[in-house]
Amino acid sequence: MAIWPLRIVQPVGLSTLMCFPSGPSLACLFLTMALAGCVAPPGKPAIGHGSIAPPSPSVVSPQGSPPSVVAKRVIVVDAASGRVLMAKNADERCAVASTQKLMTALLVTESGSLSDRVVIQPSDTTVEPTKLYLKAGHSYTRGQLLKAILVRSANDASVALARDIAGSVAGFAQQMNFRARSLGMSNSNFLNPHGLTQEGQYSTARDIAVLARYVYRHPSIRGPMTIRSYDFRHGNGKVSKLTNTNRLLKRLPYATGMKTGTTRASGKCLVASGSLHGRTVIAVVLGSTSSSVWNDSEALLRWALESPQLVRPVMALKVSH
Repeated sequence: MAIWPLRIVQPVGLSTLMCFPSGPSLACLFLTMALAGCVAPPGKPAIGHGSIAPPSPSVVSPQGSPPSVVAKRVIVVDAASGRVLMAKNADERCAVASTQKLMTALLVTESGSLSDRVVIQPSDTTVEPTKLYLKAGHSYTRGQLLKAILVRSANDASVALARDIAGSVAGFAQQMNFRARSLGMSNSNFLNPHGLTQEGQYSTARDIAVLARYVYRHPSIRGPMTIRSYDFRHGNGKVSKLTNTNRLLKRLPYATGMKTGTTRASGKCLVASGSLHGRTVIAVVLGSTSSSVWNDSEALLRWALESPQLVRPVMALKVSH
């Protein structure tokens, strides 16, 4: 008998009945789901790299209905397993603004030492704000510029790193798309390292969740995202205080960072992570409003981490391919 690992992606209200054979003949295998779509359909595995999640002895899921949100596109995933806890228009293509800097950060960490130095070129300084107002000729480590991207969403730092790594913004965008495909992000097309609106550039809440879950494993990315503020020293010795654009770090004691984003095309966006009682979840909120993006994200994290948890065993089944 072929045995599958059961993939639960909509855990609320799950009820499962399994009948196994006794004796030489195959008697039955019945699965009864109280919620349609509890098992990931073909082509829609749990969020993560690849199609098979590591087996788990139990499923921990929030009880009760998820909160109502203003955002047009939302997904909430368990960071460890990749299970989708809730989704709203998660596969709808849209502008995602600076949340795509998570891909920029990933490529930076995978492209050599963070202690390598970058000399700012005039072309790096012409990008629109938000930026650090870097001056041509000044020199910084890749780590310094990466930190400024993750904390303050600095566009000029993004361009400088892209040029340094790939020779040009266009070349870096090609690397972004290649890496996205390797992660299983099949519904994204990146054209720049900062997320400013450009025709033909898009992603989805689901793809950004795949990316966020992967980069969360990198201490060199996860660490700076938790910083509320710090002093950035410019090449001329001047010091600027950089405050994290993620207000959720002040609103929730267990918030662990990730990335903000906003343009006219994207609306207000936030990739937010939180850890409580040994569990970490990631909420991707796209197309919200100035006031609602924080309320949406906080409500989703509270629902996923603070609501009474339902623990059920996962039946490990296996199939030959």
